[in-house]
Amino acid sequence: MEKADCDPEKLLQCPYDKNHQIRACRFPYHLIKCRKNHPKLARELKTCPFNARHLVPKDELTHHAAICVDRKAVSADCGDDSDEPCKWQLPVCTWTNPNTFEDWDKDADHFAAPFVWGVSTSATASVQAGSTLQYEPNLTSGLRAPRVYPWPLL
Repeated sequence: MEKADCDPEKLLQCPYDKNHQIRACRFPYHLIKCRKNHPKLARELKTCPFNARHLVPKDELTHHAAICVDRKAVSADCGDDSDEPCKWQLPVCTWTNPNTFEDWDKDADHFAAPFVWGVSTSATASVQAGSTLQYEPNLTSGLRAPRVYPWPLL
């Protein structure tokens, strides 16, 4: 890639308004702003899959993608001329579950006491037996339950 392509001070022409000349370092931000100001033209232009700075008409996108200069940079990483797998390729997972007969419903504990913050499990057991719920802080020393709610009371 040439040094001129990486120059942040290079002026680029806005695809939405031909009168806009934008520095390369500000170009992505300008595209977002100008897209909002020109919604009709934004619907007609599509973004290049290799460089988000390239906006081309919908019917020319296929042709542009075939000749895009940034496509070469991506293709070079994939090792077209060798038998090496592409860096971007993920290996296919071939793992299979050896235990296909497990039943999570059979192993479920349907009689487990529900967890309630600040209530001991013995108090929960007495609720299941039919008595009233009593607040018993089950916190270690140095910890306390909050006295205020994080939301306003209605």
